[in-house]
Formats: sequence, structure tokens, C-alpha cells
Amino acid sequence: MANWSDPRTASSAPYATRAGTRDAAYDAGLRSYMLSVYNYMASGVLLTGIVALLFASSGMAQAVLGTPLRWVIALAPLGFVMVMSFGMNRLSTGALQALFWAFATVMGLSMSSIFFVYTGASIAITFFATTVAFLSLSLYGYTTKRNLSGLGTFLIMGLVGLIVASLANLWFQSPVMSLVISAIGVLLFAGLTAYDTQRIKSMYDWVAGTDMMGKVVIMGALSLYLDFVNMFQFLLSFMGSRE
Repeated sequence: MANWSDPRTASSAPYATRAGTRDAAYDAGLRSYMLSVYNYMASGVLLTGIVALLFASSGMAQAVLGTPLRWVIALAPLGFVMVMSFGMNRLSTGALQALFWAFATVMGLSMSSIFFVYTGASIAITFFATTVAFLSLSLYGYTTKRNLSGLGTFLIMGLVGLIVASLANLWFQSPVMSLVISAIGVLLFAGLTAYDTQRIKSMYDWVAGTDMMGKVVIMGALSLYLDFVNMFQFLLSFMGSRE
């Protein structure tokens, strides 16, 4: 038999190697990107928990309950979210980082009141349950081949309705309505966890290697942080044991 090589075979091996290298580099970059998002999110949750516990145990949280400062603390997180969301393109990555840590801190101040309402054991159990649910749902959002964009539209519409119902219940003070709102809130933010994870993952293709990636990492962490904290709060009001 003639000793020669098929040129198609000879040329396909280097191509396959390059393609495999490119795929491996892409996967490594995506993992690093998502890991950064999760690290920021987890660090923010940890900072919020520490601040909430220290603020409650110091007695300062009780001292501001009957003062106008209570409303400043309660509304400050919303202000930070709006500044970060609308100012993302104008702010530097460093400024967004500083705002994210400041947001996590004021969220801790705002959430310190849960230690006066619920038992420590129920807070710990609910936090553990939320963590398990969040990890499972986020893993689903990361790995599923199903496009969740349609689900996201439905969930956002449901979230608007939930906010309206919550504001209405401030007037009616209905325990049954509160229970229903909490149950729906858990389901909505469970769905948003999967949706946001897929959305954040898909954005990597657009920002990889650009100056925007650092900003997108922080904003992605903010989205997942809000999903986790809201799911925790609704689940706590749904199943937490009161003092």
C-alpha cells in the first residue's frame, strides 16, 4: 500500500485541536465569570447577615424603631438598587463594587428586625432551607437547555402584582392575605433564581473580554442576592416561629 496520508485527515487534526482548545478556554472563562458572580453574591449575603446580627445585638436596632431613621434604613436599599441599575453605564466598576457593599450593609441594618420577630432557630432553619433551594434552582438555570425568557416575563409580571398586593395588605392587615403573599413570593423568587442564573450566564457571550464584564458580574451578583434574600424573607414569614 502506498505510504501517504489523506490531506483531509492531516488537516482535520490541528483544526480539532484548535476547536477543542477554544472550547476549553470558553468553558474556563465562563466558569470563572460565574464563580465571580457567586462569590460576590455569597459575600454580600454574609455581610448582610453579620451586620444584621451585630446591629440587633447591640441594641441600636431597637433604639431606632420608633424614630424617622427607621424609614431611612428601610428605604435606603431601594435607593442603592436604583442608583446601580440606572447608573451602571456611567459608573466605574470600582464605584459599582463600593455601592454593592454599601447596599449589602444597609440591607443588614434593614433586616436586623427579624431577630426581634422570629426565634433564632427558625431563622437558621429557614436560611438553610433557602440556601438548599437557591443552589438547586440556580444549578437548574445554569444547566437547563430550555429557554426561560418567557418564564421571566411571566415572573416579572407576577412580581409587580405581588408588590401591589403587599402594599394593599399594609392597609387591610389580613393574616390570610399575608400568608398567601408569602407563599406566592417564595414561588416567584424561586422561579426568578433559575431565570436570572440563565440570563447572567447568557450575558457572558456579550461581555467576555470587554471592560463591561466586571460591571455585569456585580449586577449579576445583585440580581441573585435579591432573589436569595427575598426568597428567605418570604419563606421566613411563611414558616418561621415567632418570638
